[in-house]
Amino acid sequence: MRQALGASRWRLGRQVFTESAVLSAIGAALGVAIGSWTSRLLVRQLSAPTGPVFLDLSTDVQVLGFSVAAAITTALLFGVAPAVHASRSQPMEALKATDRRASGGAASTLSSGLVVAQVALSLVLVTAVGLFVGTFTSLASRDLGFKPDRVLLATIDAQHAGIDAGQAGPLYERAADAVRALPGVADAALSIMTPIQGGGLVDAIAVSGGAEVPKTILGGLGNAWGNVVSPGWFRTLGITLVAGRDFDDRDGQNVRHVAIVNQSLVRAFLDGQNPLGHTITSVPPQIPPMEIVGVVADSVYGSPREQPSPTVYTPLAQWDGSAALRMMGLSVRAGRGPASALTKTIAAAIGSINRDLSLTFRTLTDQVNASLMQERLIAMLSACLGALALLLAGVGLYGVMSYAVAQRRTELGIRLALGARPAAVVRLVLSRAIWLVMTGVAVGILVSLCASRFVVTLLYGLTPRDPATVASAALVLIGVAVSAAVRPAWRAARIDPVATLRSE
Repeated sequence: MRQALGASRWRLGRQVFTESAVLSAIGAALGVAIGSWTSRLLVRQLSAPTGPVFLDLSTDVQVLGFSVAAAITTALLFGVAPAVHASRSQPMEALKATDRRASGGAASTLSSGLVVAQVALSLVLVTAVGLFVGTFTSLASRDLGFKPDRVLLATIDAQHAGIDAGQAGPLYERAADAVRALPGVADAALSIMTPIQGGGLVDAIAVSGGAEVPKTILGGLGNAWGNVVSPGWFRTLGITLVAGRDFDDRDGQNVRHVAIVNQSLVRAFLDGQNPLGHTITSVPPQIPPMEIVGVVADSVYGSPREQPSPTVYTPLAQWDGSAALRMMGLSVRAGRGPASALTKTIAAAIGSINRDLSLTFRTLTDQVNASLMQERLIAMLSACLGALALLLAGVGLYGVMSYAVAQRRTELGIRLALGARPAAVVRLVLSRAIWLVMTGVAVGILVSLCASRFVVTLLYGLTPRDPATVASAALVLIGVAVSAAVRPAWRAARIDPVATLRSE
């Protein structure tokens, strides 16, 4: 009609491009604002109480320029092409055609293809959300073999206290005794390493009467972890004593060296037989032979992703690695309330022993949570992207179905005038939406199955092609898509046949 009234093709193209450019500019502005807010949220998720993250989140000129360029590109791609297509139409043909050709043709095929592609990509993202969130949930709910709640970890640093190496051990013991006597402290014990700390003592060992285990358990470095602990450390951490006894005052320097092992070591070296009384020696011999006097339950030593490895615990009183005693970990279990509330009283108690000792504090819960930072971040980002994908898929399908209903208004009015029930019209509209969605879901399942191998290293407790996750993602996407198509279908069923036919 505009062309029939004398508008030039340039005028029509300029109008459509202007509309697209305005919409793109508004979208880019909203994107910059949302990006600024979400970046701050991301930094808060990355930060931990003992390790805050500081990033410059001021607006970057390059980022802003990229956003503007993306808006202009969007306007060119999705504004110029329809404008050129519309300007090529002949006025008389366009006026005669009305909506009778709008329900088919290249434009309808293209819009349907875009919806199918959008649904397929959305399914891939939603499937990834299920896998990553499931991984984080599995790790967060995993039994670590110890009880991190109400445990405060204090690192005591004596490197600058001017203490001889031989005096460090007794000094730490006095500090632990002072902390243990504080009100609100249920138990306290010393150790060189703490759970989920990473790193540790690694050695190649042999067990009397046991099988020879190759040095492949710990990446070729050895076949057993090692830790040095004081009596009561297992009780403080909530690690179960399965057999034998804990370390006590009998385990000193001038008696036979002893050790406590975990169940993984018993399975690896002794094939499950009773380990009490067996002797552990290092290969090559570097430390005195140790008699196994106890067995504790398996607990996670490094990352929560790792399976428990063979571990040997030796008493602090028999440890002769003086250089390692320059720093010591003190694990404190609170009787009631949060463990962090004991920080000041513990610092004062240790300061009364030696004011030159440096202290750092961290709850064991925070240490466990920090070890899951990567999984938490991936789960959060994927959830945000998945929610955005669902929103875009729903909006896209809603737009296509609304446009289809508007273009088929005359046809639908004729159907209703000839006696079609409104429910039949709803089914007609929904059937097209469901066909598009199911096609996109089928394509998305194939794509997700092919791309699953790229995320296998990021998963835990789930397979990349987990049927339940894929099925759940498909059901969620189908539900969102059907919900988006309900309103256009309901609107189609309420078309007034008389008014529609009169308008023609």
